[in-house]
Amino acid sequence: MEEQGKSEVEENFPEYLDWSNTFETLEKAYEQGIFVLVIGPKGTGKTTLVREFAKKKSVKLESINFSLRTRESHLVGSKSLTEGNIQFDEGILIKSMKEGDMLYLDEINAAEADVLLRLDEALDDRRQVVLKESDGEVVTARKSWFVIATINPLNHVGTKELPPQLLSRFPIRLRMDYPPEEQEFEIVKKHVPNVDEKSLTQGIKLANTLRQAASVEELYYSPSLRETIAYSKLISGFSQTMVRK
Repeated sequence: MEEQGKSEVEENFPEYLDWSNTFETLEKAYEQGIFVLVIGPKGTGKTTLVREFAKKKSVKLESINFSLRTRESHLVGSKSLTEGNIQFDEGILIKSMKEGDMLYLDEINAAEADVLLRLDEALDDRRQVVLKESDGEVVTARKSWFVIATINPLNHVGTKELPPQLLSRFPIRLRMDYPPEEQEFEIVKKHVPNVDEKSLTQGIKLANTLRQAASVEELYYSPSLRETIAYSKLISGFSQTMVRK
């Protein structure tokens, strides 16, 4: 996955099914300017939730996916030499603060300590960053600036516990888990309308059995929601092939 910041573009996704009524909480947090942390395992729809909320609010969404390779420069920017002139190229954090965009920090607990420290500077009550990389310029976020971060559970590879002071920047924390079987059925059907319902039901039951085993560390890996969607596309495609034959 890319670690560089990018602007989200509207894609042809099915209508989002807010089975956990998360939009209501996000709406209240957005109105009050309170940053939100979404916690949950991979493939439960955390990224889709954030994209859909930004689309619902008709705001520009900027995002960065954190990894061990993410550096401070990805957040704040760096100097470059262009036609003999030195200029400062702003990073995704600075751009979003100046423009008052919605900023999505994906898998924040995969970042290194120095990156988190710089991020913490921007997220405190002052909402400011001192750019030592750009002659000490002080950047103050616009009032509309809003941040949503996500983290995976600590048993996921590459994750680590967040510092308490950084956690405190996200007073609202939402827990996302895999949906109940009947809700997962409806979600998958939105993505694959022609799937064989009996096969889909069996697939979801198997996926949930594996997830339960993984939750008590009987298994190292369990299928995500996106994988049940992929499974449905496969069996749907296979069924259509058999019909044509």
